[in-house]
Amino acid sequence: MTLAFIPSPKDGIVHIGPVPLHAYGLMLAIGVLAAVKVAETRWVRTGRDAKDFNAIVIPVVIAGVVGARIYHLFTGYNWSAGGIVGTVEIWKGGLSIWGAVGAGAIAVVVLARRRHLDALLLMDVIAPGVVLAQAVGRWGNYFNQELFGRPTRLPWGLEIDLAHRPPGFTQYATFHPTFLYESLWCLIVFGTLLYVERSFRLKQGQVFALYIAMYTFGRTWFESLRIDNATRIFGVRFNLLLSIVLCIFGVVWFIWLGRRADAVDSELSARAHSGDASEHVSARAEDPGP
Repeated sequence: MTLAFIPSPKDGIVHIGPVPLHAYGLMLAIGVLAAVKVAETRWVRTGRDAKDFNAIVIPVVIAGVVGARIYHLFTGYNWSAGGIVGTVEIWKGGLSIWGAVGAGAIAVVVLARRRHLDALLLMDVIAPGVVLAQAVGRWGNYFNQELFGRPTRLPWGLEIDLAHRPPGFTQYATFHPTFLYESLWCLIVFGTLLYVERSFRLKQGQVFALYIAMYTFGRTWFESLRIDNATRIFGVRFNLLLSIVLCIFGVVWFIWLGRRADAVDSELSARAHSGDASEHVSARAEDPGP
């Protein structure tokens, strides 16, 4: 019997009427637009002005794209095949989420400081949009037939053309669709962030910290499945090690933010009670009595 494997597109081009578009770039654009819309809506719901958010959107997006490309150039880009010209061909793939989030976060902090905005609040409102954009963007890897996992004969195995199979795996036809695994995981993270935020009293920065912890937890598994060429340290994929480190960091940061805020609240409460007591004593001292 023939198993119903997932077919791959013959090329990475999507035709919208007579206009041919690179699917990778199209998925990237849709993801960015979705992220911006979600983040802007969340920012306005906090009572802030949409103009403040819109003023930083373009610089943050540009910083994210540039950071994503630079990270890839130093960790996974094939210089011998792509050369200098290929470094700017982002529509063919090669945008790393690590570089995007890192550079984007730096841009948020810098712009927030210049415009006197709350950086942690900005990160919180942006986080769900970012992971939603990742869920959409991963489908660009599907159209490019890239970043798939080890060979598999599972019914949802992804068919990969011979030209896209890495050396040592040319005899296999179907592979783990890690793009699909990650896309679904990102949707789970997206829903979880919104649910937790609405169900619990989180402190500023905790939504972003939870995003880091959850996404990298899943990414650890996806990285362990992938067989594409990547930078390795002691034989282990660098992005796998980075996922583990960032997952631990996200958990620790989430806990620290909560405890730090609780400590500040306790201190403010103690000062308030102390102030009330002082005022009461002062009032009694000034009262001459009957």
